[in-house]
Amino acid sequence: MTINKELQGTIVKALAGYYYVQPADVQAEPVQCRARGVFKKRGVSPLVGDRVHYSLTDNGEGTVEEILPRDTELIRPPVANIELAVLVFSVTEPELSFQLLDKFLVHIEHAGLDTVICLSKSDLTAAEGKDGDSAREALQRVKKVYGPLGYEIFETSASRSQGFDHLRERLNGRLSVFAGQSGVGKSSMLNALVPGLTLETNAISDRLGRGKHTTRHVELIDIGNNGYVADTPGFSQLDFQELGVEDLGYCFREMRELSPSCKFRGCTHVHEPGCAVLEGLAAGTIDAGRHAHYITFMDEMKEKKRRY
Repeated sequence: MTINKELQGTIVKALAGYYYVQPADVQAEPVQCRARGVFKKRGVSPLVGDRVHYSLTDNGEGTVEEILPRDTELIRPPVANIELAVLVFSVTEPELSFQLLDKFLVHIEHAGLDTVICLSKSDLTAAEGKDGDSAREALQRVKKVYGPLGYEIFETSASRSQGFDHLRERLNGRLSVFAGQSGVGKSSMLNALVPGLTLETNAISDRLGRGKHTTRHVELIDIGNNGYVADTPGFSQLDFQELGVEDLGYCFREMRELSPSCKFRGCTHVHEPGCAVLEGLAAGTIDAGRHAHYITFMDEMKEKKRRY
């Protein structure tokens, strides 16, 4: 097998041991590639979003020869060079998990990405009964707690095709990742953003109370205007393997801002006297729910450290 030439492109899909590389010429079709064995020996895996050098072989396929330096890297979902994270949570059906939202935000803050919160199924805030009440309460809490922290909030409804124009503008010219709880409508949202796209969607399983996993692999979707979105599998939980306990407070924006005012350096914001965060908690300027999640995450990290 003779190598013809080396080219540069971006991995837009990884599936069953193959990497599909989009050449610099965006009009060209992606090239199906295998990765060189040397990556495995080094313990390195190419990721969707990687900029790579690849070579073409006689059979029209290719080989990933080199992975260029990454600007950013996420472990879950496994993508590289992402600029913007879109965290998709529904206002109800399934019920919005604020603990999971905070856990995603911790990971995104640690990765140093720009972030927006996208609330799907916003039409359900107009519903009557328990679901409508739950949806309205969730929407109000997101606006009250996360808006003042500087997180941009988008309200969308795929069933009514509402809220997508502003979101599309935010995605233009960027490599973004869509992540969030299963069953919140990520695939429906991407179908609404990109005319002609037909990602598989699935209804919520009422019995299980969660969505079925319909996205089987990470793939970059061209949404036009030089924008790409990584559609990723839904996750019901994340772990903190790549974070240290000392990093956790930094990943909460309000704690990061107040931390320099704490009496003790290395303050954990849990029990220390003169802690600016605890003073803010007592004064009501720090959200009690967010602080409770912070302590839960810290306990989870300490338990894992003891276990390993």
